[in-house]
Amino acid sequence: MIDLYFWPTPNGHKITIFLEEAGVDYAIKPVDISAGDQFKSEFLSISPNNRMPAIIDHLPMDDGEPISVFESGAILIYLAEKYGRFLPHEMRARKIVHEWLMWQMGGLGPMAGQNHHFVQYAPERIPYAMERYVNETNRLYGVLNKQLAERDWVAGDYSIADMAIYPWVLLHEAQQQKLENFPNVARWLTVMAERPAVVAAYKKAEPWSNRPAVTEEGKKLLFGQRATV
Repeated sequence: MIDLYFWPTPNGHKITIFLEEAGVDYAIKPVDISAGDQFKSEFLSISPNNRMPAIIDHLPMDDGEPISVFESGAILIYLAEKYGRFLPHEMRARKIVHEWLMWQMGGLGPMAGQNHHFVQYAPERIPYAMERYVNETNRLYGVLNKQLAERDWVAGDYSIADMAIYPWVLLHEAQQQKLENFPNVARWLTVMAERPAVVAAYKKAEPWSNRPAVTEEGKKLLFGQRATV
């Protein structure tokens, strides 16, 4: 059994997609990030960066005590290795999946996240910041479009790289990106959206998806954080 500490954000959806694809038994533990659930001591004990998602695996591979994992990329690798799914065993193919997973973790996610912040949430509109992050998101879409030009999936076979990237690209309209400029990405996005496990993953999120993405009170929690001593 996997306990998944979850909120319906792109990073949260990555993990439900994997769990649905692999047919893993899991329980969702909602972490309302606008209410500050991510700062509760019990959550910080498994996710010290106060970010969801995180998991607790009650049946780890070493048959030891339950193990927790935080950071969505690390969770995907952990689950792929445990269940032997969606991460190739062959060294060169595995390397490519890792590259594109890190591309999402270090590039698409942070840049699209700043795009979302300055375009949708910032209390004042800062044209330079908005243009900077919309343009960088656009550049990254171009990289992905080129990668998908001669292959069905991002890293060869369907993998955790596709699962990591899809929830971010699904928000292309909010990111000010036009899919007609990226036909390979558009084709891939359509195929991803039709996978039964992807449909099931988003359906699992429905109980929490009708709430505001970020409330006014939540903005104070999410965007005003500093180190505490």
